[in-house]
Amino acid sequence: MSNQQDTEAYGHLSDKYFSAIAKFIESRVGIKLPQTKRTMVEGRLRKRVRALGLPGLNAYGAHLFDKGGLEAETIHLIDCVTTNKTDFFREPSHFEFLRDVAIPQLTARHGGRPPQLKVWSAASSTGAEAYTAAMVLQDLVAAGKVARFSILGTDISTEVLREARTAIYPRAFVAPVPAAMQQRYLMRSRDPRDEVVRVTPELRRTVHFERLNLMDESYPFDRDVDVIFCRNVLIYFDKPTQQAVLSRLASHLRPGGYLMLGHSESMAGSGVEPLRQVVPTVYQAAPAAGSRTAA
Repeated sequence: MSNQQDTEAYGHLSDKYFSAIAKFIESRVGIKLPQTKRTMVEGRLRKRVRALGLPGLNAYGAHLFDKGGLEAETIHLIDCVTTNKTDFFREPSHFEFLRDVAIPQLTARHGGRPPQLKVWSAASSTGAEAYTAAMVLQDLVAAGKVARFSILGTDISTEVLREARTAIYPRAFVAPVPAAMQQRYLMRSRDPRDEVVRVTPELRRTVHFERLNLMDESYPFDRDVDVIFCRNVLIYFDKPTQQAVLSRLASHLRPGGYLMLGHSESMAGSGVEPLRQVVPTVYQAAPAAGSRTAA
């Protein structure tokens, strides 16, 4: 069915139901859905209309807000409207910083070989960011520069988390991965017609994924994380929500740990202490007394 046929079949959301959905998503997830996003929202919700066997978008709105269906539908609604843009080695300077600055600094503070480095991809989508970090760290393990590591990937969307755990990607999607890393960490299908690859079992074992809403008042994860990636998600939040999320994330960093934001994001004016900027979009928690910091 074409987009035009889809629109004709399912219609448009009324102002009442679009406003109700936008208000609910902002309150639950922190993401604003202005009128400029209306067409996008309608397009994404049509698959739920079909899945539920409803006659149109307004019937879906009535199902949510007039007939008590919102609670059971919340996860699907959030999955539909959240944006999950991700790539392997996206914003590569962060992974160069991780390899060349952050890890040497962190290992130096632990006598050269910390018991286990912990990395958190806080808006992991389908897992490309988490597996990219795993590739970089596994190379450092092979070089004897890191002992062990674990990576946590979190996202609010259950749909993308399922994809992340499966770790199967179109071959074109992994093009940014250097050829040597593709050889080490990606497996091709035995069928040459199958244009997909899968992350190796050894690398998959270093990464686990959990569902998390960054709007939650607390995060049920370790508070001794070495590096947190939270990139290209704060731009969807208003300033108070940004400050709250940043404060919660900062509380999970160990002394001297690093927080990496997207290149379109900044902590300027956030009031979050005691993080300081070390290079653009990379921030460091206050090191323990007597420790060296990144230049």
